[in-house]
Amino acid sequence: MLKTLRRLITGPSRQADPAELRQWAADHGHGWRRVRDANGCVIDGRLGPQPWRIEWGAPQRDYISGMELRMMAELDLPKELSAMVLNRQLMETMENAVYERYVDDVKTRIDTNTPAEMRWLVMFSKTAPQNLGRLKERYGAVCSIDPWMQQWLHSPLNDALAATLDMAAPGEPVVLSIGRGRLTLRTALPAPDARRLAQWFSVFEHALREARRLGAEWRDVAGAGLTTQPSTWAKTEQPAGRSPDLGL
Repeated sequence: MLKTLRRLITGPSRQADPAELRQWAADHGHGWRRVRDANGCVIDGRLGPQPWRIEWGAPQRDYISGMELRMMAELDLPKELSAMVLNRQLMETMENAVYERYVDDVKTRIDTNTPAEMRWLVMFSKTAPQNLGRLKERYGAVCSIDPWMQQWLHSPLNDALAATLDMAAPGEPVVLSIGRGRLTLRTALPAPDARRLAQWFSVFEHALREARRLGAEWRDVAGAGLTTQPSTWAKTEQPAGRSPDLGL
């Protein structure tokens, strides 16, 4: 009732027209739907048997202003694996925020209300700049299992990220992460832009393909008893083709 009265008083909300994103989805055979009672849209698709989802809508993170582009997929990876690649300016801003919040205030722990991205910068070791190669001036990375990150970034994912160097400004927030088996890419997309969507989707697709490949390879090695990595790597199970439990 309150929503109805508000519409009558203020008139219909002004929504961005995501026609470009709808056309991109149609051209590639993906599902598309508009988000009810909100700006934004959802695109669903698959990479082989692997489902993924794209959301364009209101930001879920404070470091993104305006509309946020999110790409997500649930993967068959150990819950212990936490990995994050983000633009260096954002990483430095988060590190400063962590310092001001928890060192200047003489706090001894980071609570669960702190965004995962900030917690990970404290909890996990940074990838050495020399292991980032040509990405080192723009991106930083942290991971709970350093060899995983090195292999991930030395795959075709490196080329996909390098292709964004001329497209995205150094200060544009970009976070590519794996946590609790979910691959997520977050960035700002103020207005519908099929070209930028396509380029970030290329990064996401490469990240997804290489994460699946590495996951399978590491499980094979763990099953043969040839790794010092967590034993759960060989025991992770997830029904094939499970739809991601995602939503705006």
